[in-house]
Amino acid sequence: WKHNLSKVKELAIPHFSAYALTVEEGTVLHNNIQKKKTTPVDIEQAAGQFELLVDNAKTMGYEQYEISNFAKPGKYAVHNTNYWRGVNYLGIGPSAHSYNGTTRQWNMANNALYLKSVLKEHKVPFEVETLTVEQQLNEYVMTSLRTIWGCDINLLNDYASKVLQQAKPFIERGEILQQGNKLMLSVSGKLIADKIASALFV
Repeated sequence: WKHNLSKVKELAIPHFSAYALTVEEGTVLHNNIQKKKTTPVDIEQAAGQFELLVDNAKTMGYEQYEISNFAKPGKYAVHNTNYWRGVNYLGIGPSAHSYNGTTRQWNMANNALYLKSVLKEHKVPFEVETLTVEQQLNEYVMTSLRTIWGCDINLLNDYASKVLQQAKPFIERGEILQQGNKLMLSVSGKLIADKIASALFV
């Protein structure tokens, strides 16, 4: 892991992403772990590697602008940054996803059926989900907490005081940092980001 991080510095990569391994059910890896053919993920080791990553990236001049993403100043990924900040986006083609703030839409994944619908029926085959106000706010909490810009509680309207109350134990343990009207995750908070986000949902 240290060698990989030194390679990032050596190659002067402007942006990189580092994700913890997630073992998905139904995969070969999951089956091998179940059959004791492969060692399962060591949570303590993964946490240690994450802390090493954060320290090394900072020393090398990278900004951790999202939990798993690091960039030299001004080199943030445009698409992903827009996603985390709730900007609308349009997906074109099979499996593509779109978002306009109130609805989430995804196109059919099957290439052959997608093409048949578009070319013969002149229709884009898609499904759409309309988000409730609560779902929109929860999505904002979940994505904004992951970033250096944090969660602006003023944008939570009537739910701001409730979210602050739910954040209190995490603030007291130093897992959430409060700076004015912004809530941000500390390094220890980033290790349990999903748990924190779900606890703050309205």
